[in-house]
Amino acid sequence: MDYDFKKNTLDGSYHAVFSMGHEALGRWLVEEIGKDFDKMDTVMSQLGALKNSTQEWRVIGDELTLTLQDNEAVIQANYLFSEDDTELEDDMDFYDEEAMAVCGFEDFAQVLTAWRGFVTRF
Repeated sequence: MDYDFKKNTLDGSYHAVFSMGHEALGRWLVEEIGKDFDKMDTVMSQLGALKNSTQEWRVIGDELTLTLQDNEAVIQANYLFSEDDTELEDDMDFYDEEAMAVCGFEDFAQVLTAWRGFVTRF
């Protein structure tokens, strides 16, 4: 998984660009975590507590939900939990793939640590 963090010096906004298949992780960092160090600490604590566990921990954000279970971090757009059976058009499959990302706990912890370092510096 490749990623790059950027800060717009004109408006102070942060951006996290991730490789294909992990775009939702970048959105989650920017939209749900931002510079909230308490949230970062809570997630890191849960990663440690759930390592090699079958328990699940979930935090529902405004747009995206993080689920930690079975040594995997899953980021999903909240609309994916909707019971609306309306299907997206065929050409919208790519958009739907950008709405979910999965990675192991170790990779997820490394990303969170890197994000924390980035927003602390800038």
